[in-house]
Amino acid sequence: MNPWQPSASLSHLKIRARILKQIRDFFNARGVLEVETPLMCHTSVTDPFIESIPALFKAHPHEKELRYYLQTSPEYAMKRLLAAGCGAIYQITKSFRQGEVGRLHNPEFTMIEWYQPGFDHHALMNEMDELLQLILETPRAKRLSYADMFQTYLMIDVNTASIDDLKTCALKENIQLAGDLYNRDSWLIFLMTHLIEPRFDHTQPFFIYDFPVSQAALARIQPGHPPTAARFEVYFRGIELANGFYELQDAHEQRKRFENNLEERKALGLNTLPIDELFLDALMHGLPDCSGVALGLDRLVMLATKCTNIADILSFDFSRV
Repeated sequence: MNPWQPSASLSHLKIRARILKQIRDFFNARGVLEVETPLMCHTSVTDPFIESIPALFKAHPHEKELRYYLQTSPEYAMKRLLAAGCGAIYQITKSFRQGEVGRLHNPEFTMIEWYQPGFDHHALMNEMDELLQLILETPRAKRLSYADMFQTYLMIDVNTASIDDLKTCALKENIQLAGDLYNRDSWLIFLMTHLIEPRFDHTQPFFIYDFPVSQAALARIQPGHPPTAARFEVYFRGIELANGFYELQDAHEQRKRFENNLEERKALGLNTLPIDELFLDALMHGLPDCSGVALGLDRLVMLATKCTNIADILSFDFSRV
């Protein structure tokens, strides 16, 4: 195939178009409003595991060049809409992430993100499951808490396991690192991706919920022994599809998390970004009780077409732009 030609076949593009219509019909039937938010903003996420792509901009030719960022997801802007009283919303949008090129990654990708006021993360998992059944004709998803997952697959108690315990588990599975991971969460994520995810049953979607509080991101903390982060992730046929939260409403707690992220980024030698004060102002105004989830459309289409490379379902993948 010549570089000027599409990376996806016409048949795959038609399937993609059909899926987009199904998604819109799904949300329209539920009274969820479709919205659009800016792709370029004055700042972006502080998460140390996500790198944003900068965009240089001049309002006028002779003015100083300003640094903006292509958004890694529409989350902050959509929550500003929620705080303004828009009700249930969804968006199908382009998102951008630095350093993500490969079989499952394209630096420019399409995301479906939606928010349901009055839903906790379990109610949103139900709705997510219904959407997967519609698009992929899957059976009902299997669900397991994060703690039960580690106990089931690795016989590890994540509430008490030390970093040495996690290292020992990796060695028992004949996995050795050239270097070392810098904290406990990095080890948990490593064991998750290398030892647990490959063992998931491929015949049905898999929902993991109630993560450690250290991995809360923008999720609220649930009381318990121990407390947990009210978030979930979704996998199917070895592919991570979605990440959802029972959304944190506390602006002061969210600011603390952003500041902790910036400290972690500095320690790792990563660039720092301004905290999104507009988003925090919206939280101060009042975010409704709600849950939200971000679903990778391109990966969804990959599963629907049984493709193994993201390029096969994109009009033009990154090698052709």
